[in-house]
Amino acid sequence: MADKIDRQLVHRAAARSVTGLASMLAHEIKNPLSGIRGAAQLLETSVPDDDRALTRLICDETDRIVSLVDRMEVFSDERPVDRVPLNIHSVLDHVKAVAKAGFAREIKISEMYDPSLPPVYANRDQLVQVFLNLIKNAAEALHGQPDPEIMLTTAYRPGIRLSVAGTREKISLPLEFCVIDNGPGVPADLVPHLFDPFITTKTNGSGLGLALVAKIIGAHGGIIECDSQARKTTFRVLMPMHKEEAADGRALNSTGS
Repeated sequence: MADKIDRQLVHRAAARSVTGLASMLAHEIKNPLSGIRGAAQLLETSVPDDDRALTRLICDETDRIVSLVDRMEVFSDERPVDRVPLNIHSVLDHVKAVAKAGFAREIKISEMYDPSLPPVYANRDQLVQVFLNLIKNAAEALHGQPDPEIMLTTAYRPGIRLSVAGTREKISLPLEFCVIDNGPGVPADLVPHLFDPFITTKTNGSGLGLALVAKIIGAHGGIIECDSQARKTTFRVLMPMHKEEAADGRALNSTGS
């Protein structure tokens, strides 16, 4: 666990590096790209038909780069997020419904929930983004696999505490949320770097999705880790519970918050 927490701190440092890079890219790249696209559009009106495919290509590629920079700009948003006590099961049920209506319609999604789990103190929209990303990654990994299945689990794991740098305080991370798939697994050499920016196993992937997930979970005071082997890949999110809970942390939360 100490090794996993140490990797999380490295991931957060990497996310901070991307934050600075994103801010620079937004100012130094998007403005000239706008000029390039405008010039290409002007040329399109005066070049022969045979050459219009080239001007169209310039426009399409500049749009693609702007889209990538827009995704990176998310990392530079350091505004505090509004957080409230949440029933994680309502969040996961919402994400499951979205997934089953779209990219995971052919995949079995099952649940193994702890019904007495206390609330998690978090931003609902950001948690939806996190688990939608994790389930989408799992669904893509299951493409072409026999009997594809994704399992969502929640559990209470007392005893996991994370030290806060510069203080003697330790934060308890007893809430465990997992997304498990029975796909082929992540290559062993990539597992330690999965949450680093620009690391991806997808042919056309940008490698920013999991880095953003790690940033969001880190901003909530939690950690995310991955254990992978053939037919079982687990993305495990560990988060603190709502501070107003009772000392034993076993308040009932069957109706949500």
